[in-house]
Amino acid sequence: MEQLRGTGVALVTPFKKDESIDWNALEKLIDHVITGGVDYIVSLGTTGETPTLSADEKLDLMKFTFEKVSKRVPVVVGIGDYNTRDVVKRLETCPLDEAAAVLSVAPYYSKPSQEGIFQHYKTIAAASPKPIILYNVPGRTGRNMTAQTTLRLAHEVPNIVAMKEASGDMIQCMQILRDKPKDFLVVSGDDALALAQIACGMDGLISVGANYYAKDVSGMVRAALENNYPVARELNNKLQEAFDLMFEENNPAGPKAFLNGAGIVENVLRLPVVPVSEGLRSRIATFAKNYK
Repeated sequence: MEQLRGTGVALVTPFKKDESIDWNALEKLIDHVITGGVDYIVSLGTTGETPTLSADEKLDLMKFTFEKVSKRVPVVVGIGDYNTRDVVKRLETCPLDEAAAVLSVAPYYSKPSQEGIFQHYKTIAAASPKPIILYNVPGRTGRNMTAQTTLRLAHEVPNIVAMKEASGDMIQCMQILRDKPKDFLVVSGDDALALAQIACGMDGLISVGANYYAKDVSGMVRAALENNYPVARELNNKLQEAFDLMFEENNPAGPKAFLNGAGIVENVLRLPVVPVSEGLRSRIATFAKNYK
């Protein structure tokens, strides 16, 4: 799992004006982030608007990403749901040979107990042909996965090898980092907190901001991991307003507004997500133009 130490990018899914997948734009985006220095790509994360994608579209996106990345960097595939049986079925049937790992979000909406979360992950890990990366994002799922549950999974389930932590709870993060197995990777899921979390011992970041600012986000993470904090702080200070703008109204509406301004993707999302307001879009354009 050392290949997943550093910066991963949770790719947006570009759409054409008719809301079909824009394959040319996706290829352009893949080249943009790899050229920018990201260490790996995450396909089919929630930033990719996966709740609005059909099963066939998800399969096509996975295959296309493998093909266009062409082993230049590892690819992690997002496969998660609140239906444990459905996740197991997809893990058993999806073509995951080229995947480095599977990122699986904690069950959402149904708000299971901590024991339910543990049993969900234990079950899917047993079915998965690839290592599982836990993903805790209570702001989206409605239920926090506690440090105790995370550590229980990390110590007791061999095929669970890493975690994307996006709770925003620094105390919880430090508890996990203190008590985790030595070879268990923990990466940040919060662009704005990544520098502080790496300083506490995290192994990198799965970033939204790297869709656009691939070079500087990757540079910040790399410098922090090398204990070069003067450089890491300088880059992080430059990026903070960008992160604020990206998440002010919605992810991925924010990053798509940035990418659209650069001519990489259309500013098109699928309902219920809509493009950012004109006021925010204007501020994003001004910030991107003046960013140095």
